[in-house]
Amino acid sequence: MTTILIGYARCSTDRQDLTAQRAALEGLGVAPDRIYTDHGLTGTNRARPGLDQALAAVRRGDTLVVPKLDRLARSVPDARGIADALIERGIKLALGTSVYDPADPMGKMFFNILATFAEFESDLIRLRTREGMAIARSRGKLRGKQPKLSAKQQREVRRMHDAGEHSIGDLAELFTVSRPTIYRTLSRSVGSSPLPGETDPSMARPRPTTNARLSDPAD
Repeated sequence: MTTILIGYARCSTDRQDLTAQRAALEGLGVAPDRIYTDHGLTGTNRARPGLDQALAAVRRGDTLVVPKLDRLARSVPDARGIADALIERGIKLALGTSVYDPADPMGKMFFNILATFAEFESDLIRLRTREGMAIARSRGKLRGKQPKLSAKQQREVRRMHDAGEHSIGDLAELFTVSRPTIYRTLSRSVGSSPLPGETDPSMARPRPTTNARLSDPAD
């Protein structure tokens, strides 16, 4: 039976490039049209379309090839789970030029060490990210979540709503946002005080005010 090589490559952010990983896989004998990729997805995210396609493409006797173990998984349990599932299906796993053999005690130990380092590196990245965000926040360089509508759009929402000619549903459709967003916009709109009864605009619609359009039954 002919062994088919299926390749998998992954990068964590949209700014990264997969060219080097593709070249490495092709250098290992993987055909370009048999390389599956995930772009902008971390190894801790198990919901990866490219990986799912690669795992579906390999058959008994085939080999799944990844440049490095950390491209396949960023946690020990995930790496072990994928490797064990492949072995049960009669599929080999190649980490670069090395083929993982669960029957070899040294190979199994080496695999576990690699998985541990991959998880450790992932944890360090998350820690540094949190520390960086904390420092930026303390220096006033990290702002919270920004409104979906610009200040000009918020003023226009308020004007159109106060004119009484558009319901909340109409405004949501016109500005391509959700109804809770319109409620929040009306509550905090530029130069205006919160609408009566809108203590939590993300919950149920506010109590009716003198403006009948706010509680339009058609909303």
